[in-house]
Amino acid sequence: MCGIVGYVGPGKATEFLLEGLRRLEYRGYDSCGVATLSKKSGWSLVKQVGRIAGLAEKIHDSPIGGRTGVGHTRWATHGPATEPNAHPHVGGDGRLVVVHNGVIENYQKLKARLQGEGYVFRSATDTEVIAHLIDSCWNRLELDAAEAKHEIASGNGAAHDPTDLLVEAVRCALKQLRGTYGLAVMFRDYPDAIVAARLGSPLVVGVGDGEHYLASDGSPLVGYTDKIVYLADSQIAVITADALRVLHLEEGHVDHLVEKLELQAQDVELGPYPHYMLKEIFEQPESLRNGMRGRLSFEDASARFGGLNLTPQQLRGVNKIILTACGTSWHAALVGEYLIEKIARIPVEVEYASELRYRNPPVEPGTLIFAITQSGETLDTLAAMREMKRKGHPTLAICNVVGSTIAKEADGGIFLHAGPEIGVASTKAYTSQVLVLTLLALYLGRLRHLGYDEGTHILKTLERVPGYVEKALLTDSECRRIAAKYLHATNILYLGRQLNFPTALEGALKLKEISYVHAEGYPAAEMKHGPIALVDEETPSLFIMPHSAVYEKVVANVEEIKARGGPVIAVVEEGDTQIRRLADDVIEIPRVDEIVQPLVSIVPLQLLAYHIATLKNRDVDKPRNLAKSVTVE
Repeated sequence: MCGIVGYVGPGKATEFLLEGLRRLEYRGYDSCGVATLSKKSGWSLVKQVGRIAGLAEKIHDSPIGGRTGVGHTRWATHGPATEPNAHPHVGGDGRLVVVHNGVIENYQKLKARLQGEGYVFRSATDTEVIAHLIDSCWNRLELDAAEAKHEIASGNGAAHDPTDLLVEAVRCALKQLRGTYGLAVMFRDYPDAIVAARLGSPLVVGVGDGEHYLASDGSPLVGYTDKIVYLADSQIAVITADALRVLHLEEGHVDHLVEKLELQAQDVELGPYPHYMLKEIFEQPESLRNGMRGRLSFEDASARFGGLNLTPQQLRGVNKIILTACGTSWHAALVGEYLIEKIARIPVEVEYASELRYRNPPVEPGTLIFAITQSGETLDTLAAMREMKRKGHPTLAICNVVGSTIAKEADGGIFLHAGPEIGVASTKAYTSQVLVLTLLALYLGRLRHLGYDEGTHILKTLERVPGYVEKALLTDSECRRIAAKYLHATNILYLGRQLNFPTALEGALKLKEISYVHAEGYPAAEMKHGPIALVDEETPSLFIMPHSAVYEKVVANVEEIKARGGPVIAVVEEGDTQIRRLADDVIEIPRVDEIVQPLVSIVPLQLLAYHIATLKNRDVDKPRNLAKSVTVE
């Protein structure tokens, strides 16, 4: 959600800023802008409502200079998508500019006070408050030299660095903010520096040779540097071409760790695919292999995890598990509920993170919390995890992004190793989450009652999953044909039972996210308790019905739809002849063990959603109103 980039060095700032913003498009945005600073010409500020391509065209037509700059993609929270509301925002009389991700909850109170001081606001955003507030703090520090020296000395020991005044002005403002922020500030009188800070919204610094980069995540840094510093909450970074200083908001200087950026160029490039979403759908066999690598222990007939940070004895004492997540991750958690209860026989509760953070449910001792998230920055999930941690419960994360806030704050966890997911609608991260939850169910089961033979059978089944998914991907052309057939449907019901009920929810969500067609997922048996009223000849019902213990029950549900004239699309196992006499369209997937059906049956639903969206000429990778990483409430 929103994206920040910054550059300080000998090069032309706009070259990195525009390329970096393009790589952050997946985060979702409705406007964009850049600001550069030159010792000779001062500020250059360019904003654009809409896509980065339009911003790049403006800059191409009227080039701007500067070796220091910041850029931003905005996902509107305060005020509509207009040029005045686009970032960067100017503070005071043009002394500084700010770009900001997050939400400032007390901005109205601060705005009223600043207006009383004479500041004029030109946007409806909360971010402009930050810009003027920093300027106001600067003015006070300059007017009272004694106070300034005291503040600098208490924060940094002494005012030896010329940027100390910048840091103190930013620190003064941050202490008055309530909410979340990832921000970058440039100062007119200090054209060789950027000051950045974060609280709840990610920022990273790329370390180059005589130059430094700033970004919301590592993807803009690929090809520029392989050295990265992950800023933590309440940290402030002072970035110049030759140096990086990191300070804590309250505690002064802190040592920072320079890590290796693991991303490669091919991870963030489209290759032969027209969209990142399609690329990531077809990457699932490999992402699943990566998720299993080193984790299948045939010797123990179990899974192997290195980061749970809980002993087997502690895990045997777990009486209940809470899985908390949002969106697609919540659907993966539902699959996990079925699998952990089935395989490990541990009660599981699945909670929307956005609800759990404000509830006060009775959570007994012996309860283990798992926060499930692709980005590791989802604000609702982070807040729910922090609340459970505050109450003394062990909190673990299932996450895809190393260095993310949730990964760092959890007591332990499991990385997905799915690789970067750039399409806003999650595909490979979802199947990787389901895979990890399956491995977790096996691991917990083997710690308790699950026998060696059963464990070995599950491992062998999982080992074959990437091949099954490769076969499921061969349904691509059939999914495109069906997409064209039902292109004008305005509502689609997705129906499944047991392990395939969460698949119905996830399939419906994918369609809604990228094609803007209304869809709902239901347990197939619940269809007759209300949703059947929607059935008519214009409303397709899509059944996920590979063979299972309830297969015949689902066939009966199909009969009920057909009796009312509704068209039926059925996802079935190859060789299923029974359903062909009922369904209007059939998609065949490989016949697999029931516990891995969710990993295979979701594939044609992803493809179907993709093809409906592309046939409707939707912006598949950047659907309207959505953001990849939701870092606001």
